[in-house]
Amino acid sequence: MLNRLGLLRMTGRDPGEGHRVASPLELLFDLVFVVAVSQASQNLHHGIVEGHAAETTVSYAMIFFAIWWAWMNFTWFASAFDTDDWLYRMTTIVQMGGVLVLAAGVHDAMVDGEWAIITIGYVIMRLAMVAQWLRLALSDPEQRAVALRFAIGISLVQVLWVARLALPVEGQFWTFWPAMLLEVLVPVWAERVHRTPWHPHHVAERYGLFTLILLGESLLGSANAIIDAANSDERIDGLVGLAVAGIVLAAGMWWIYFSREQGGHLASSRQGFAFGYAHYVVFAAAGAVSAGIEVELDLLTHAGEHLTAAVASFSLTIPVSVFMVAVWLVLLRGRISTTASILFLLAAIAVLASATLPIVTVLGTATAVGLAVLILEVQRVRERR
Repeated sequence: MLNRLGLLRMTGRDPGEGHRVASPLELLFDLVFVVAVSQASQNLHHGIVEGHAAETTVSYAMIFFAIWWAWMNFTWFASAFDTDDWLYRMTTIVQMGGVLVLAAGVHDAMVDGEWAIITIGYVIMRLAMVAQWLRLALSDPEQRAVALRFAIGISLVQVLWVARLALPVEGQFWTFWPAMLLEVLVPVWAERVHRTPWHPHHVAERYGLFTLILLGESLLGSANAIIDAANSDERIDGLVGLAVAGIVLAAGMWWIYFSREQGGHLASSRQGFAFGYAHYVVFAAAGAVSAGIEVELDLLTHAGEHLTAAVASFSLTIPVSVFMVAVWLVLLRGRISTTASILFLLAAIAVLASATLPIVTVLGTATAVGLAVLILEVQRVRERR
């Protein structure tokens, strides 16, 4: 019956499969998610410039949870059960449609506190995931218990997300946090039956690819803003330095993230959960860097009426330093020497401190990131010896 419909039996893939790499569908999936990340980053930038840094940052963190969580759930499911037949592709494309709906609602959520469109987009993505789990439950008796747990848990939480839209704005804000907690607990509860057969190296590659895309988006967004400023009639001091620092920051963050191979260190469910969940901070920080660079540009061009030098400086240094510390915690801790770890964390502190020094913040930040790269490379040379 399945063959006649052009479908494959969905079952667990071999977690030790050789030469497992990201599929073209997964790469397309990532690119669609970048649309939502771009919208969140742009609105973070505008909110900071307009004098609402704290409120906008919280909204950004909330929206980024929806982006990250939907992306992560698909990624781990695909690693374990990807069939790449037409039904699997169509269900994934439905999820992509949900991402675009979510992206369309980012502005209303961050500016006006209207979460309806974002919630609709998010629920579309999550219900498409429920369909995937139900298909697995029907196809594979061995995976049925864990699949049904995922399907039931996700479905119940979506009811909560939709129900909270009936509350006033303040009520929607406070109910977000318990709903978020329930979402992240669903996989922990579901996989108590047994671990899904995700592929460690494939998962590590997928996370690395999404980090690359986030850094590329950050570089593109800041580059476009700098190019627009350079093409204006007004002479802007410090523009070249900002452009150079933007490139150095993107390259340095890339270097730091990819300084060590990760797949071989995802051997257990506990390691998998720690790796996957902690990447929320890595991804959110990487996505916020372009906003920080654009805020620094607005300071140079005097574009923000409520923008101060301190706010502009911290809008860049905070995401960069958070990225560095998060990468150390997730990827580097225990894999480089104690001395290298201390020096690396001091470099992350130096990034943050550069916002308070009487120097050009972006150049100080880029210098500190460069020092962190140097520390990791010296450590690598010693390891090879």
